[in-house]
Amino acid sequence: MNTNAAQRTGYELSFRSLFDEGRGYAFACDASGRVDLDTLSQQARLNYLSASALIGRDFASPVVQSRRLH
Repeated sequence: MNTNAAQRTGYELSFRSLFDEGRGYAFACDASGRVDLDTLSQQARLNYLSASALIGRDFASPVVQSRRLH
């Protein structure tokens, strides 16, 4: 899956902060929640890996949701 394909699917994997409401991370994904790490920038990849490692400590379990169109 490439970035354009993920954006067309309209899904994102959302990691919400356990402590700061309204804060967290969201990454383009497919309907199953798979994020293509190869298409992320280095900073986004580090954010994804950090959020994944901190599930239950700083972030809630990630949720697949429809992307909000702006």
